[in-house]
Amino acid sequence: MLILGPGPWATGRRSEQGAMAAEPLVYLSQVLDLAGSLIERIRPEQAGLATPCRSWNVRALVAHLVNDTGQFTVAATGGRPDWDAPAAGIGNDWAGAFRAGAARLRAAWQQAGDLSQEIDLPIGRVPKSFVASQQIAEFAVHSWDLATATGQWADFPAGACDAALAWARSALLPQFRSDEASGMAFGPEVAVPGDAPAGDRLAAFFGRHPGSTQ
Repeated sequence: MLILGPGPWATGRRSEQGAMAAEPLVYLSQVLDLAGSLIERIRPEQAGLATPCRSWNVRALVAHLVNDTGQFTVAATGGRPDWDAPAAGIGNDWAGAFRAGAARLRAAWQQAGDLSQEIDLPIGRVPKSFVASQQIAEFAVHSWDLATATGQWADFPAGACDAALAWARSALLPQFRSDEASGMAFGPEVAVPGDAPAGDRLAAFFGRHPGSTQ
């Protein structure tokens, strides 16, 4: 789960979020579809494979994504997610569990009203679009993790990835980066070519290593 600070957002650099502000719910729907399609194609024997999230295998990462849909639905309706609460089991129908959660999340955002309206979070006062952007980045990055772990080809939506990257550049501050042994989820940004695929550029910003075997 990407729990980051508002960073330069709070000091007025909202212009960098233009791409995300344009159509956040479209982008969210795209990355939910992406994650769902990857989960559907996971084979049973892949459940124990390691992922770029080194503390999670494939099954644990899918469980995390399903839990995300529920916690993010709480956030979309103006509530405070309880990330310390134990996650519900996902059973054997992983794709069905994710689809059901994604449908509830989409419905919650459709009822959320004006995304420029500001809300109070533990990190400060931010527009609702900041929360939507956080969720887009979460599903996009972890979709990359799943695709990498299971060897699946995936068509990452460039607009959604670029918008998530624009958000992340103002939210993922240096103090949130370190190795996993230090309790941090994000390592240093990894250099990739400027013409790398959008999904790889986003993953690299979050400390992943496109093209490597992790």
